[in-house]
Amino acid sequence: MTSDAAPFIRHLDSCNTARLPGARAPFRLGDAPAGWIAPDLVPELERRGLRRLSGALVLDDPAALEALGETLAANGVYRSHHEMFDVAPTADAAPVARIDRGALPLFGLIAHGVHMNGLVRHPDGPHLWVGRRAMTKRLDPGKLDHLVAGGIPAGHTPRQALEKEAAEEAGIAPGLIARATPAACIRYAMDRPEGLRRDVLHCYDLDLPPDFVPVPTDGEVESFMLIPLREAWRIVRDGDAFKFNVNLVLIDLFLRHRLIDPDSPGGRRLRAGLSGLDNPAFA
Repeated sequence: MTSDAAPFIRHLDSCNTARLPGARAPFRLGDAPAGWIAPDLVPELERRGLRRLSGALVLDDPAALEALGETLAANGVYRSHHEMFDVAPTADAAPVARIDRGALPLFGLIAHGVHMNGLVRHPDGPHLWVGRRAMTKRLDPGKLDHLVAGGIPAGHTPRQALEKEAAEEAGIAPGLIARATPAACIRYAMDRPEGLRRDVLHCYDLDLPPDFVPVPTDGEVESFMLIPLREAWRIVRDGDAFKFNVNLVLIDLFLRHRLIDPDSPGGRRLRAGLSGLDNPAFA
């Protein structure tokens, strides 16, 4: 166990680079604050019928958001993912609209995803299944990733999305994935080239049998490997081999397994930062 959290805090800081509002304009869906829009996109949205109200851009009919997203993609403003995500004013609110996944950062809208730690209990300590992202991935090709991870499509609960991703990415049978247990909820707000990411990660743990071998089935993962959890700890501590947000989920796992002292000042800072409850981006 280490009480030196500095190598891990840097990952937390790198995923929380957004400073709001900055130059962004607030975005409202009807009466509800929902996101933040970069100044260079404001003229385009005003041309599409959004109105100004006390400095905010307002889309009066939330149901029109989907069509607006399609129009922006058709005009080359962003690259469509051809996958709809639910849109809600806050992380815990019910959906009021939906939009293509690729448009979420343009509007600074909250996105939800699932991540799962696939663990194998060995006599010499827990091991972790990790995948290597395919080189064809848009984001972080070739980086290490979780056994199962992905966004939550429109109309899905976190559990349903987990089951879907487990089957598609690793060939995990329904009876096995049903044993996964909720472990954490992580929030971060990050400036990216594609816009403002405000992400909520629903994290799960799954104890896997020693003879389990994942099978890449959808082309998004090049290969899987089983490594000691302490090796994953060293990889996160010493570099950036994992996809950026995977580091956060693993740091939570390290805290729970006491590879990082959760009671140290650094451990408490990590806990608070991972929760995002004090982050103005989720107020």
